[in-house]
Amino acid sequence: MSKSNFEISLESGVHQTLQTLIGNWEGMTKTWFEPNILADESAMKGTIRSILGGRFVMHEYKGSLSGNLLEGMAVYGFDIQNNTFQSSWIDSFHMGTGIMLSTGNPAKNGFSVLGSYSGPDIPEPWGWRTVVELIDHDNLVITAYNISPEGQEDKATETIYWRVE
Repeated sequence: MSKSNFEISLESGVHQTLQTLIGNWEGMTKTWFEPNILADESAMKGTIRSILGGRFVMHEYKGSLSGNLLEGMAVYGFDIQNNTFQSSWIDSFHMGTGIMLSTGNPAKNGFSVLGSYSGPDIPEPWGWRTVVELIDHDNLVITAYNISPEGQEDKATETIYWRVE
């Protein structure tokens, strides 16, 4: 019996690469609300684990933002049929009660996904690009960029993690 595309990907493809993110992580998160003006820098702890037989990885994290508890969760995956990375993201600050869905492509040592957000006070949707980059086995950087309706892209958050046992 031949192997499925998913089984092959889990053994030697994109899904195997996603599995390299699995582990416990600690680091620092920087947050910007205005371009180039650092608003906060706080410790962050995260866990990335495999879910649904390796089809996805789930990133759960806790830290603080301006002294208040911040926690969130992202599910990352790769849709083999559509050849695209996908994510869903929720957290206790940025997303309120919404879920951001994002799609994208491979990037250097990881992937980049693009979603958007809006609301009553935000008449035109803003973009939100998240880049996940595994620098090496023990160093992971997750950077998010706010993209204005006019296309101006500015760093919004940057988490620099190191693997802990």
